[in-house]
Amino acid sequence: MTELYKLSIQEAGAMLRARQISSVELTRAHLDRIRAVDDKVKAFTLVTDDLAMRQAHEADIHFANGNTVTALTGIPLAIKDVICTKGITTTCGSNMLKDFRPPFDATVMQRLNAAGAVMLGKTNMDEFAMGSSTEHSAFFTTQNPWDLERAPGGSSGGSAAAVAAGMAMGALGSDTGGSIRQPAALCNVVGLKTTYGRVSRYGLVAFASSLDQIGPFARSARDAALILQAIAGPDARDSTSSPQGVPDYGANLNGDIKGLRIGVPEEYWVDGTQPGVEKAVRADIEKLREMGAEVGEVSLPHTKYGVPVYYIIAPAEASANLARYDGVKYGYSYRDTNDMWEALEKTRQYGFGQEVKRRIMLGTYALSSGYYDAYYKQAEKVRSLITEDFTRAFEKFDVLVSPASPSVAFKLGEISDPYEMYLQDVFTIPANLAGTCGISIPGGFSHGLPVGLQLLGNFFAEDTILRVADAFERVTDYHTRWPEL
Repeated sequence: MTELYKLSIQEAGAMLRARQISSVELTRAHLDRIRAVDDKVKAFTLVTDDLAMRQAHEADIHFANGNTVTALTGIPLAIKDVICTKGITTTCGSNMLKDFRPPFDATVMQRLNAAGAVMLGKTNMDEFAMGSSTEHSAFFTTQNPWDLERAPGGSSGGSAAAVAAGMAMGALGSDTGGSIRQPAALCNVVGLKTTYGRVSRYGLVAFASSLDQIGPFARSARDAALILQAIAGPDARDSTSSPQGVPDYGANLNGDIKGLRIGVPEEYWVDGTQPGVEKAVRADIEKLREMGAEVGEVSLPHTKYGVPVYYIIAPAEASANLARYDGVKYGYSYRDTNDMWEALEKTRQYGFGQEVKRRIMLGTYALSSGYYDAYYKQAEKVRSLITEDFTRAFEKFDVLVSPASPSVAFKLGEISDPYEMYLQDVFTIPANLAGTCGISIPGGFSHGLPVGLQLLGNFFAEDTILRVADAFERVTDYHTRWPEL
């Protein structure tokens, strides 16, 4: 029999409902896997053993009594440490919040709890979700399960690595400029960035409020659809959440994409893309053509402005959002002084890491008097042009296809130049600026390391990109391969 930690959510769910396995057995298998390999990978900031076993036991009672269950009842999942969990530390990978225990659950946690899911623990991340390598965590660096000397991507690197290494059947992450899709690409798992407003942000610790979105990691498109089904939908506590109803994301996963129109953005073949990545993705596009999709070229002319626009808007919003960490209300507080201003200054000096301070300074500058019109206002105008590019493209095509990352996993410590690191998100940032949805799925290998294939969809077209992702998985085996740990 397959080791329990290697089952898909769909397979495990069927076995749980048939009483062939128990949630306690399934959860214990994942906790054992965490004990076996997480000292190498370092994906978790906190493992909630007791809570997980208690939730698994409750799930088994529901199965035994014939109660109504969901596709996630008894399924062990991991949660990015930027999502509030009541009474359980939520650190955001920062010394500023290392002892913070929220008094409430995020909406996505309430929905996972209502679905009967099991929480294994919280996963490591770049501090306040600012980074593309998980090297900016205040606590430790997460390693890529495919090569422990390489980065798992970021900022949701812990969630991606946990799923890739079999330590969780799925996970939640957040995506502000690629923080789900880029680590999914580097770790050979599925990572879905939802349409802005599709999933409630209530209880997601804010980085850039007009860009952040919560989404799932999984080892298949079907599993990602099951998690999305549980967390999507309107929320009165999030004024940016969409009132739009939630479709059945599994309904059209039938393997058929004949006649679907797939656009290949010509601007997404940028200089600096590794040849192995380009070769794999071009082969993937041919595979989609062979499957019956109609493939054509499309232009997104303002794509080249995506990175500079993002690094004005996101830091500006971060500057405003992170002003709340002043040492007064919660979080780290410098107390070795009687001077209020020194206390505030030292709190932020010692509480924040280097990358967070860099972005706060960038954002404060962009918003400052005399520069607001020149930078922030201009960036918002170009953001509108990027959104219009996507709107025009989706009039002709159902899905757009590109690499998810310009490179395979890079070595830890290899990228020291902040701007070079920012370019890791060159293919993922435009969808965040526009607010559309996107998914990275396993798309092949280059020199033994995973390559991510990105599928971009229109607003609220998660069902369409999941359909293409699922069909692609049926004719390839990339997503079934495991790293040797």
